[in-house]
Amino acid sequence: MKGLVKSFGYAFKGIWHAVKTGRNMRIHITVLIYMYCYIGIYDFFPLTRAEIAVTLLASAMVLSAECFNTALERCVDLVTREYRPLAKRAKDAAAGAVLICAVFAVAVGIAVLGKGEYMGALLDYYINNPLMLLVLLLSLIPSGCFIFLPGRKKRGAEASSGE
Repeated sequence: MKGLVKSFGYAFKGIWHAVKTGRNMRIHITVLIYMYCYIGIYDFFPLTRAEIAVTLLASAMVLSAECFNTALERCVDLVTREYRPLAKRAKDAAAGAVLICAVFAVAVGIAVLGKGEYMGALLDYYINNPLMLLVLLLSLIPSGCFIFLPGRKKRGAEASSGE
């Protein structure tokens, strides 16, 4: 049992590293937080279980692809710090895999959440509740800080590759 707990700890450390070092991972997480808050808190999006499952699957795919991308980048950096065309191709292919997953997830989001009546209800809500629109706009400040500030490096610190 102790080994199992340790393996989960290593997995969470890996996820945390991807969040800490990957701006794009933080962007995905931020978008997912907004999306799932709207799905869970408000009744604009009365989703079926199948729609929720597909949305969760698409979200997990994107986050997993970002973790794989981070792992591959670190492995390539471990092998070489100098420019090598094959290293670049490996990193580019991993980034491409993330892009494919992200585009698919956006398409799923549009298909599931982009219905006219859902968007109309959301628009009406913000028109009738300008204070909540202000709260939404103000929430963009901490979201932007989460996305852009953790990636700053101190002088002499190891630069993150491809981020």
